[in-house]
Amino acid sequence: MATTGAEVPRVYGGAAGWISILIPVAIFAWLTQFLEPVAAGETVLLGVDWVPSMDIRLSLMIDGLSLTFALLISGIGALVTLYSTQYLGRHPEYPRFVLFLMLFMLGMLGLVLADNLIALFVFWEITTISSYLLIGFDSDSAKSRRSALQALLLTATGGLALLAGMIMLGAVAGSFELSVILGMGDEIRAHPLYLPILILFLAGAFTKSAQFPFHFWLPNAMAAPTPVSAYLHSATMVKAGVFLLARMNPALGGTEPWFWALVIAGGFTTVFASLLAVRQTDIKQVLAYTTLMALGALTLFIGAGTSDAIKAAMVFLVVHSLYKAALFLMIGLVDHETGTREVEELHGLARKMPVTFVAGALAAISMAGIPPLIGFIGKEFLYKAGLALDTAQLWVTGTIFAASVLMFVAAGISVARPFLGRLPDRLAGTHEGPAAMWIGPLTLGALGLVFGLSSDLAETWLVAPATWAVYGAETKVDLYLFREVNAAFLLSLATFAAGLVLYAAHRRLRAGMARAIEISPIRFDPAWDRLLDGLKALAAWQTGILQSGVLQRYMVTILATLAAAVAVTLWAQDALAPIEPGLAAQLAGLQLTHYAILGFICAGALLAAYTSSRMTAVAALGVVGVGVALIFIMFSAPDVAITQLLVETLTIVLVAVAMLKLPTLSLRTEARRPWHAALSVAVGGLVTLVLVGVLQGGLDRRLTDYFEAASWPEAYGRNIVNVILVDFRALDTFGEIAVVVIAALAAFALLRGTRTPRAGQEEGE
Repeated sequence: MATTGAEVPRVYGGAAGWISILIPVAIFAWLTQFLEPVAAGETVLLGVDWVPSMDIRLSLMIDGLSLTFALLISGIGALVTLYSTQYLGRHPEYPRFVLFLMLFMLGMLGLVLADNLIALFVFWEITTISSYLLIGFDSDSAKSRRSALQALLLTATGGLALLAGMIMLGAVAGSFELSVILGMGDEIRAHPLYLPILILFLAGAFTKSAQFPFHFWLPNAMAAPTPVSAYLHSATMVKAGVFLLARMNPALGGTEPWFWALVIAGGFTTVFASLLAVRQTDIKQVLAYTTLMALGALTLFIGAGTSDAIKAAMVFLVVHSLYKAALFLMIGLVDHETGTREVEELHGLARKMPVTFVAGALAAISMAGIPPLIGFIGKEFLYKAGLALDTAQLWVTGTIFAASVLMFVAAGISVARPFLGRLPDRLAGTHEGPAAMWIGPLTLGALGLVFGLSSDLAETWLVAPATWAVYGAETKVDLYLFREVNAAFLLSLATFAAGLVLYAAHRRLRAGMARAIEISPIRFDPAWDRLLDGLKALAAWQTGILQSGVLQRYMVTILATLAAAVAVTLWAQDALAPIEPGLAAQLAGLQLTHYAILGFICAGALLAAYTSSRMTAVAALGVVGVGVALIFIMFSAPDVAITQLLVETLTIVLVAVAMLKLPTLSLRTEARRPWHAALSVAVGGLVTLVLVGVLQGGLDRRLTDYFEAASWPEAYGRNIVNVILVDFRALDTFGEIAVVVIAALAAFALLRGTRTPRAGQEEGE
């Protein structure tokens, strides 16, 4: 998004811009203190109790995996925010953008550093909400709004599944602390709930990291401003699912379901996304689909699970983060200066934008896997890990080879086409962008070169500790640029040759793919729209049935559903046991007064069922309420009885005032009266059966004993019921009071609104 709102007198974002840069810089500096202990194999645990009663701690676990992610998030975040000060610094909504971006950064940092599963989920959802706000930042654009909603719905749905899996995992492990859970892999994998837990975790990870068939939301997220795209694709949200898979590998990995689910989904996503990347003409979309390829490859090798595969995945994680952020920032700079991202309209920019070209070239060379950039090391180790597998060797190696060839082509499309060749006349006035915008991509591109030439740096501080954390044990990690001619090196040479051939023919390849997609009946993005339309139609149909506007239908539906649910449960659980002798004796020992009150209540109910007067029906219901209050009094609950009487009185007064303006009950209503009475008897009978079953069973007195023991020393009250209501359940009681007050105000407004205006007086005066 080019800068807008030039009338706003803010340069480099003002205070918001400085804050947005200083926060990630400070976080990055704080994290560096853990490099040495983590590189030595230590795990640093920090934290405080958050909700102790629910075993929830705000705890941090800083190991190789979390530290690598956190350094990438904060380091790339600092460069992205510096870039944003120039790219969006004069936008009238720039402070709002900074707020959303900082929330996004906080969510990702909390997610990767969290040691508690519930805390991890909270930060997981923070990334979901903040990414929704960032993708939809241009709220005037229908495309932005649609893309933001699509990302929100898909990832939030996966998040709900993940929450269920986390709760089950915490119950199985007996703790929500990851530092405990990760050491219980054998017990968790042997548990009967392992497979449901795995499915739920995969649902959350696959939707978040856009694995097929949930891939389509991620390219649409390119509706976000370019700094967001660079940040989201390189080190943040889309890698959250990959992080989750890597983090849970010691606990959930190493099984057949884990292996095949990740290897198949990751491999298919890798090749599928690479093909779609070559088809694009918008360079930002090319980069978006190559992100899908990278996420698929990471998922593939985490699923493979060998030490070589995990090592290759961690190298590629660093490789992709560096080159992808640089390329997104590069194309944003090109778009900023030329006004277009279309590859067919961009040529010869190297002479006009030399610094940007160098930054983009370094990133593209790493993306293509060409030495001496670290991308070459990443590709070599992917090949080595694939060739070393005992299972699915051909599938893993073949998918990575195909994807690497297509990544070579995508790198050429992203950088060679825009910067090489003859400069079009319309771009003759193009010039180099501001320093704040090229410092980021140039720094990241240079880091790819430094890590390639000095691979020990990446190995010692990033790759080795991350590999140990994901693999669950220390294993040898030895990164190098080149040592010998082997099968992996020969595959690299084949990659370069095939990539050059396909790049030369990429226009024809793109045209052929476009024709294939046109005749394909499967289109995921339009299918999403049809799915939403179907949900809306279902909601409208359901609302037309359930929300008819007729109170009687509402009551019949609710009570009939209750009766059916209770009856089925009683039958399924075989709870219709005969009445035990002890309970029968208690029933036989009821006094005459008890029977008199029961007869009083039954008489009121029968009168309400058969009267044709609304006022009489209301009064009869009041009789029932008074009878219930008498029962409370007989069983020594006068406070509850007083509450019952007050509610009955208020109900009768309010309803009676309204009933004065309603006609006599119609004949049509009379015809339905026997059915309503039968439904009432059914509900009452079923509730009676439930109560009889409860009375015959043993009562769990743990809560009763707790309240008896704690009501005076903790709440200073001797009336246990009152103490429960106003102390132990204070928020619940407050909510009930609020509901009653709102209902009373609504009734008052309704009664006032139905008054007939006096003659000569306008309605509403």
